[in-house]
Amino acid sequence: MQTLFRPRLGRVARCLMLTTLLAAPALAQSAPPLSAPPLRVYGPGGPATAMKECAAAFTKQTGIAVEVTAGPEPQWLPQAAQDADLVYGGAEYMLTQTALAHPGLVDEASRTSLYARESAVLVRTGNPLHIKRLEDLTKEGVRLLDVNGAGQMGMTEDMARTPALIANLQHNTRTSVKTSAEAVALWQQQPQGYDAWITYASWQPRLPGSALVRLPRAQRVSRGTPIALTQRTTQAATARQFVAFLKSAEGHAIFRRNGWE
Repeated sequence: MQTLFRPRLGRVARCLMLTTLLAAPALAQSAPPLSAPPLRVYGPGGPATAMKECAAAFTKQTGIAVEVTAGPEPQWLPQAAQDADLVYGGAEYMLTQTALAHPGLVDEASRTSLYARESAVLVRTGNPLHIKRLEDLTKEGVRLLDVNGAGQMGMTEDMARTPALIANLQHNTRTSVKTSAEAVALWQQQPQGYDAWITYASWQPRLPGSALVRLPRAQRVSRGTPIALTQRTTQAATARQFVAFLKSAEGHAIFRRNGWE
């Protein structure tokens, strides 16, 4: 009995070993090096949700880790200068300003434009003031929140176009802030203090208690979403691979779900 059993067991063991040896090279090729650092991406908070969803999908697809750090530029710029592989902007002019203010950071030759997002008006749930056009925001007693920066510099004036409407909107502007993060805090913490916020349509899904008013086409403007490699990156090929994913149909679908065109 023992004489018959051992050869069979030996053949099984040899087959298992051969299968393992054949599979090992394929596994080694598909898995990223264990020592590879994550791809580090920095930018403002506006596109952060879409960018992080894309990063997660890219990691699931490739096994390459991507870390997205987002917020007002002063919060992340010192670290980005040390380890950023990619930097994105909330508008084309934002990335241009970053490049001009910090020579040597952005690789301009690698700059890519992703997708645009439209301006709109955020109001309280149910649109109690029945806002439909910019002119409705100029009525007596309407309290406007304004971001004068963070991809929205001069956006209200671009939308209003006429001197009278620009002046009347400014008259009803209760508070202007520099960043969207500040505006989000005010909008959420003081629901009785602000009736409307002229901003991007992409903010509405992230702000419970708000409704979106899409203005007539003539009163809308769009801003782009650029991204570029940094000059200090040591992972240029991987960074380009991530940008290609952002530009893919899957990447575009993620941005569209988050309010981009």
